[in-house]
Amino acid sequence: MTKSLQAPHPLTLIPGPVEFTDEVLQAMATPSESHVSPQFISVFGDALALLRQLFFNTDKTAQPFAIAGGGTLGWDVVASNLIEPGEDALVLHTGYFADSFADCITAYGGKPTQLKAPIGQRPSLQAIEEELKKKSYKVVTITHVDTSTGVLSDIKSVAAIVRKVSPATLVVVDGVCSVGVEEIRFDEWDIDFVLTAPQKAIGVPAGLSIFIASGRALDVFKSRKSPVTSYYASLAKWLPIVQAYEAKKPAYFSTPPVQNIHALLASLKQILAVPLEDRFAAHIRTSDHVKSTIEAYGLSQVASQDGARAHGMTAVFLPDGVTLAELLPRISKRGIVLAGGLHKEIAAKYFRIGHMGVSVTDEDRGDFEKALAAIKESLVEVGYKI
Repeated sequence: MTKSLQAPHPLTLIPGPVEFTDEVLQAMATPSESHVSPQFISVFGDALALLRQLFFNTDKTAQPFAIAGGGTLGWDVVASNLIEPGEDALVLHTGYFADSFADCITAYGGKPTQLKAPIGQRPSLQAIEEELKKKSYKVVTITHVDTSTGVLSDIKSVAAIVRKVSPATLVVVDGVCSVGVEEIRFDEWDIDFVLTAPQKAIGVPAGLSIFIASGRALDVFKSRKSPVTSYYASLAKWLPIVQAYEAKKPAYFSTPPVQNIHALLASLKQILAVPLEDRFAAHIRTSDHVKSTIEAYGLSQVASQDGARAHGMTAVFLPDGVTLAELLPRISKRGIVLAGGLHKEIAAKYFRIGHMGVSVTDEDRGDFEKALAAIKESLVEVGYKI
C-alpha cells in the first residue's frame, strides 16, 4: 500500500459509506465539464458497459442505469414502473429495509404482502414457494443484505423458485449492501431488476442510483396499462438516455452528476482489474475473520443462521449491561467509526461493523485489526470481561 493522499481522518467502518481510494476521490475533483461533451459521453458509456460486467450481464435486452439520486430511488423506479396500482407484490422481510420497500410500493398504489421471519433470520424457501402459490404476484422483492440485521438472502434459490412456481413474476433485488461484495449473476440466475448505490462496496461517494433491468422487466414496463406515476423516476424518461450514452451518443433528460460518474468509472476499473470471484473471496475471508474474532470475545450476532450472514457487514449484540452510549464513543476515540443498531425492535441492543471495499481488498491497510483491537479495548474499559 502506498501512502494515502487523504487527510488524516477517523476510519469509517460502517455498512456504508465506506472508505474510498485516492483514485476515486481524485476522479471526483475533475474540472467542470459539459454533460454532452465527447469526453464525458465516453466516460459515461464506459461506466455503463462496466456495470454490465459487475452484474455478470451480457444479454443486451437488459439495460444498466446510473442516475443522480440514492439507492432509495431504486425503490421508486420499481414501484412506479413495474407495479401498477392494485397489483400485488411479495416482499421478503429480513429487516428494516423490507418495511421501507413495502412503504414505497404502497405509496404508488401497489399492494405489498410481507413474508416475515424472526429477527436475524430469513423466510424459508418452502414458505416462499407456498406463498407464491396463493395468488398472482407482479413482483417478488428480496433485500439481498439487510443492513439492519446483516442477514444474507439466497437470491439464486429464490429466483429459481419464482421461475418454477410463477414464471411471470418479476424478481427484484435490493442490492444496496451487496453489489460488489456478494455474488450476483444477473443473466444466469434469471433476475429481473437489481438496484444499488455506490457508497458501499462499489466504493464511490453517495449520489447515484444504480440499477439494471432485464428485457422481461422492460417489456412489463412498456406494456403497462396505466401511466407511470413518477416523473423523475420514469423509465420512459431514462431508458433512451442511458441507451444513448452507452452507445457513445449525447442525450438529455436531467443533468447527470458528472463528477460522480467519473468516480464510478474509476472505481469500476479498480474493481474489475481482478476477477470478481477473487473479490468475493476476499470479502468472505475478512467477514469470517471479523465474525470469528467477535465470537471469541463472547459476543453474538443478530444474523443467527449459518449461511445467511452477510460478508460485507456484521451486526453484533451488545453484552448485557453495556449500552451503545458507553461503547461507541470509546471506539470512536480510538479512531474507528462504527454504527449503532437500526432495526426498530432491537436498535439499542446492537452495533454494526462494515467490512467492504478498499478496507478489505487492500489488506496492508490493517483496518480490521485496528477496529477489532478498538472494540476489545473499549469493552474492557466499560467493565466487560473477555
